[in-house]
This record gives sequence, structure tokens and C-alpha cells, in this order.
Amino acid sequence: MHPPSDPRQAEAPLPHPRPRAPEDPRLPPPRPDAGSSGRGPGPSPPPLRVLVAPDSFKGSLTAPEAASAMARGVRRGWPGAAVVALPLADGGEGTAAALVQATGGCWFVRRVTGPLGEPVDARWALLGDGRTAVIEMAAASGLLLVPPDRRRPLEATTFGTGELIRDALDHGCRRLLVAIGGSATTDGGTGMLAALGARFLDAAGAPLPPGGGPLRRLARIDLGGLDPRLAETAIEVACDVDNPLTGPRGAARVYAPQKGATPEQVEALEAGLLRLADVAARTLGRDLRDEPGAGAAGGLGFALLAFLGARLRPGAELVMDAVGFDRHLERADLVLTGEGRTDAQTLAGKLVARVADRCRARGRPVVVISGAVDPAVEPALRQRGVAALLAATPAPMPPDQAMARAAVHLEVAATTALRLLHLGTRFGPGPRPRGG
Repeated sequence: MHPPSDPRQAEAPLPHPRPRAPEDPRLPPPRPDAGSSGRGPGPSPPPLRVLVAPDSFKGSLTAPEAASAMARGVRRGWPGAAVVALPLADGGEGTAAALVQATGGCWFVRRVTGPLGEPVDARWALLGDGRTAVIEMAAASGLLLVPPDRRRPLEATTFGTGELIRDALDHGCRRLLVAIGGSATTDGGTGMLAALGARFLDAAGAPLPPGGGPLRRLARIDLGGLDPRLAETAIEVACDVDNPLTGPRGAARVYAPQKGATPEQVEALEAGLLRLADVAARTLGRDLRDEPGAGAAGGLGFALLAFLGARLRPGAELVMDAVGFDRHLERADLVLTGEGRTDAQTLAGKLVARVADRCRARGRPVVVISGAVDPAVEPALRQRGVAALLAATPAPMPPDQAMARAAVHLEVAATTALRLLHLGTRFGPGPRPRGG
């Protein structure tokens, strides 16, 4: 569909703060009164071990920036505390950055084919294990790459996403984590597959032009040239929607209007996806059009599932497992998390709720500090094990001012929370630093 672009040189690893494990001997010794109960002489307990694991604060702080602000507040509020900063993400924008920060990874930048066929510079991440790549499809095929007055929903292609995957394979990666939010496309992932060697042919045997519109003429799928390295590659996909490929809840009818499609174009895209599903079922011997998540990212979820054997997972869960959240949790006495706004959407499975669930399952107290908080969700979060729910933003304050000073507000809120916790250990039950 498009000729591959020439890759550029990889960027050098970006400098980043590496999180220190709690048992790191370089940690400063606790102050004599750190963690003291105030109930008489005796040896001080080990320093409080705090895991700081926030999501991004949309519009103001990335997850690494939020984690750094929280960590500073913890150290001010409880001197001598052993803090591990573990920024998280929900599988959308910022996922790769959070994983690079948490694992000590690095970035590669490539010139690839953008959603309208023009070249764009997109980056993918190599995690600290040296074999896992993180691909954000929005970097190569995202809606933000297309100005509103230039959107062409029938032609938009995922070819550039496939080019990023191919580059990761060239670097020896055999585990791929693919975040598929924010697409400009409704091509059923055919552009991605074309970049990886598949061919989508019309009745005369000619390759189809890029995009979802031409799929109505699809007659045959040739997988003979599909990159053989994909057969030995494990692919996990961050996907938080359960839409099928076609039908009333499918990729075209639900999401294509958001990408600029008129009612007539929506029906043309639906017809193309139906044709793709039919030909794919005949080619593969199985029909996955109704699989939950097949309609994600304009049908990219379908292509990853059906042709590449990918596993679709909730984005927050994928990220938490990739950074070893449970391993860090086992070493922690207390967890701090947060997001831009905690409200009813949080309860539907966003990252903060999933952090709370894991903490409750392992008996670890968790404090949520978010930019803004809907008090109505506090009872439900307390049932999920949240010990305290705090709003970082002083009220009242205009939103633009609040976002401009978000890091300061978050640090102050974390400081206050830890000072109150320290005071609570003198008068009643609270998280006690564990020995060992």
C-alpha cells in the first residue's frame, strides 16, 4: 500500500531517574525520630516503605512528573521514608513514557507513513529488559496528526503503526506491548498488516489503495509475505473497549464520526469492514469480528487478534504487570496513587481503582491524591480499600491556575498526608513499617 520509509538513527537513551529499590544500601539512614511511636525509648523501626504509583494528571502533569511531586512530598512529610516512584498509565497517551521511566528503557525515533500517507516522525520505546517494545499507534496513526480540515476517513491508514512494529522486530524485540487508543483510522488494521508484508487484493489481483473505503472491493488476502518473525513474537494490546468490528456498536458506526466521517462515509466504512471480516474468515478459517475489542482503533484490534494472535487486555492491567507493580507492592508499607480527577469513571476500572484493588488483595493501605475529587465516589473507593481520598487542588481556584501549579499542590498534599499519618501512628492504629 505504501513503500517502507528509510529509518533514521535511533536516539540515545534519554536521561531519567532510576527508581531505587527500598533495600538499596545508598538510601539515607532514617532520622532518629523517623517512624518513632513516641511511646518511650527503644530502637527505631525500619523506615516506612512507600510506593508512589500515580496515573498522569491529564492536561497538567505526566505520570513521571506526578510521581516525582508525590515522592518529594512523602520525603518532606515523613523524613527517612524509603520511597519508590513507579509512574503508571492506563494504556492511552503516555503509556510508553511511563514504562520507559519505570524500567530504565530508551526511545527510538523513525520516519514513518502518517495516517494520510505523508511522512511523520514517530517514536517507540524499548524497555529495560532489552526485548520488549512499546508501540503507541497514535504516534504514527493518531487523530492528533490530522488537522480537522484535512481529515479523510476513507483513506486514513495504519501503515505507519506497522512500520514501527517492523522496526521493533529489526531491533530483536520479541514481545510487543501495543497501545491502540486515539486512532485516525477505520481501515481494520489492513495498513499495519500491509507494512508487515500482507497483501489485500481486488478481484483483478491488484493491491487495494490504503484506507477503509477501498475494502469494499477486497477479494483476497495474501499472507505469504507476512513477516515470519511475528510467529515467534508475543503481542499484548492495551484495549479498554469491548466493541466488535462491525454492527451498531462496531468501529465504523460508533467511532468513525469522531474521525470526521459523514453518515454516507460511515456506511461505506461499515461495508468495507464487513467485507474484510468475510474474506478474513475465509482466509483464516475462523471469524473474530464479534470478539470484544475487535472494533478498537478503527478495527486495528481485529487485525491484531485475528492475524497476529495478539491478546487484548485492559490498559491499566497491562502496564501494571509490565512494570512489576505486584513485586514492588510486596515490599511496600503504604501506596500513594492519584489522577487528574477521581469520579464515577474511576470506578469503571480506571487505573486508580485497579491500584486500589491490588492493594486491598495484598493488605496494603492506599491513599488517593487527585487533582479534583467527586466526594460521591468516596464510599465506593473505601470499600475497595482506599484509606483516604484527598483533593490536591486548594478550593476555590480557577482550573487554569490549578493546572499551572499542579506539581506544587500535589507535593503539598502528599506532605500533609504523610505528616497526618505520622501523627496518627502516635495515637492510634496505622501502617507500621515492617521489619526485613
